[in-house]
Amino acid sequence: MSGWNAQDVPDQSGRTAVVTGANSGLGYVSARELARKGAKVVLACRSEARGAEAVERLVAEVPGADVEFIRLDLGELDSVREFASVFERRYDRLDLLLNNAGVMALPLGRTADGFETQFGVNHLGHFALTGLLFPVIAETPGARIVTVSSMVHALSDIDLDDLNSEKGSYRKWIAYGRSKTANLLFTHELARRLSGAGSDAVAAAAHPGYASTNLQTAGPRLEGRTGAVRLMEIGNRVFAQSAEAGALPTLYAATAPGVRPDTFVGPSFAMWRGSPATSWRARWTRDDTKSERLWAASEQLTGVTFEGLKG
Repeated sequence: MSGWNAQDVPDQSGRTAVVTGANSGLGYVSARELARKGAKVVLACRSEARGAEAVERLVAEVPGADVEFIRLDLGELDSVREFASVFERRYDRLDLLLNNAGVMALPLGRTADGFETQFGVNHLGHFALTGLLFPVIAETPGARIVTVSSMVHALSDIDLDDLNSEKGSYRKWIAYGRSKTANLLFTHELARRLSGAGSDAVAAAAHPGYASTNLQTAGPRLEGRTGAVRLMEIGNRVFAQSAEAGALPTLYAATAPGVRPDTFVGPSFAMWRGSPATSWRARWTRDDTKSERLWAASEQLTGVTFEGLKG
């Protein structure tokens, strides 16, 4: 992986990709580089205005890019179902699903379906999306599902008895860490089930290290903490790597030859920055019992099951 960069992304001609949160940051870079290599890319974003602007900007940067926008709000299960329905009417294959979108360290809130926002958007929304799109994924040879986690997953294991932060005091960074642990447990369980079903689809995970995006300032802005916003902006300028560099682990996990199921890819230098490399992960993210219980709870909460995949 040493020195691997966007130029090393293999030819993607004839392949179809869905990238969530593709209107900015890591998602936009991932979508752009896949399109540059010839993939048909669906930008799955919550805002119609920002999604349309991202399509226009991407085509300006990559003339002839084959991209389109379909609205997706991961905090609303009806929107997830509508996205999957629209996608299945238009496409008969899905080679790459990049579960990239996310929120970080937000004040306590609830999604449209009543889930704690970070758990609901970061994990449950992507769980439901992957399950609803799975019939198309299963029919696509060599498909990959890449879910973006974070090095901050190390802050906390999940609490299976309090997935929606309804007990005790709410701590936004712990809730975020738990949602990112959930991403890794989801990948672990999905990889296990795909193997058991004899599928050649690969479920992997990635993280960007510390990359400069809008994610860091969203929480403080919601809370009206202008000082914290400025501090985050300074941190992004001084310490973070670019969104272009931060997207490389995701692109590697999605396209590099030989990526193994349940691989976790991140920056090579101290999980912080640098070219893609296999990343350290907390031991609890490989717990079979825990991942199976989270899967069952996610099915119950979302009402979505994966056709043909059993525990």
